[in-house]
Amino acid sequence: MLVAVATAWPALSGTDVHIGISGWPRFPPLHANWRPGVTATSILPVLVGIAVIVLWPRIARLRWPAFLGALFAATWAWVMSLALVDGLDGLGEVFTRKGEYLYDAGRVTSIPAMLPEFVDRIPLSAPDHWWIHVAGHPPGALISFVGLDRIGISDPVAVGFVVATIGCTAVVAAAITLRLLAGEHWARRAGPWWVLAPAAVWIGVTADAAFAAVAAWGLAALAYAGVTRSRLRTAVAGLGAGLLLGFCVYLSYGLVLLGIPAVAILLLTRRLAPLAWALLGALAIAAAFTLAGFAWWEAYGVLHDRYYAGIASDRPYGYWVWANVAAWTFTVGLATWAGLPAAASALLRRPVVRDGRFALSAMVAAGLTCIVAATLSGMSKAEVERIWLPFTLWVLPAAALLPERLRRPFLVVQVVTALLIQHLLMTRW
Repeated sequence: MLVAVATAWPALSGTDVHIGISGWPRFPPLHANWRPGVTATSILPVLVGIAVIVLWPRIARLRWPAFLGALFAATWAWVMSLALVDGLDGLGEVFTRKGEYLYDAGRVTSIPAMLPEFVDRIPLSAPDHWWIHVAGHPPGALISFVGLDRIGISDPVAVGFVVATIGCTAVVAAAITLRLLAGEHWARRAGPWWVLAPAAVWIGVTADAAFAAVAAWGLAALAYAGVTRSRLRTAVAGLGAGLLLGFCVYLSYGLVLLGIPAVAILLLTRRLAPLAWALLGALAIAAAFTLAGFAWWEAYGVLHDRYYAGIASDRPYGYWVWANVAAWTFTVGLATWAGLPAAASALLRRPVVRDGRFALSAMVAAGLTCIVAATLSGMSKAEVERIWLPFTLWVLPAAALLPERLRRPFLVVQVVTALLIQHLLMTRW
């Protein structure tokens, strides 16, 4: 119902919500246009989707290391097969755009020289301003693409391949985290919902997927720090978690919300010892960027002004504050929504941490809290199908709570949803 209303409202109300591109029928609430089409490679995701559903019972019984390998391989195959429906352009076209990171990365001659002037180049009025994506993110994102450029990975298709592959590792980190918090049974049960999520349509074409992977590995390290009884391992894992999560804040301003699942992990493990080490790691990242000349808090204010001087002022908050959730529904699919009541029930019936069902549901709740906070902030108006990937990862396991008789039918629904999005819409990511 929410999706239907969000799709129909702009036309019924005569409201221009400013998404998609001109020349093709727009498809709110997604940043996409209606453009049905089938290609010679359309058969690839169909075959992959069927194979994963049919073979999953065997995959789920593999030994844990092999299971993680199969989890990554299945996710990678699903993501790549969807992207390749549009040929190699499906991986690389987005990175050819001037507004993407790759263009500005080629303009950076020195990272130490770039950081002190980064904030001054955010406003559109700056003579040599950054383009959309670089201006909209802290410099950690740009530095990452500069690094790829410096090691010779500058071809858009190659960049797309690297970004998508890194993004696919997020499911491995999430599975490790869930195993540590909820137990191996629930980590295995959540596996197919990560693999076949419609979010795969965007994982293959956006840097936000790589950001999600960095965040997931940071949270996995924090979970390990919380369960290990070795002081040395607690320190090393906690410090590593802080470094990764701290760097996330310099990849995307919105990833400051990762503090919510981080707190959830600390509460679930009932240990505060990792907190000091994680804070130390995060502060080290913040100190490094600040001493190099980039002040995060100053940049955010300047970005806010640029955002509202541009597209944000044209996108009505009264629509997007709820339509964002409708857009996000396309990435999680109906299976996730179907599992949310069971997650809520597990939390309400278990006021203390007692079993894996509660821990899984707590992480789902943490992801949802991030999403609610993000949409209320007014800094996420549309395009959340990619922006919220780091939070979406933790909500997808809600479908693992579905009864056994509904699992395969809903997996089919997830596959069909992704196929329809890929073949009926021209997404901008």
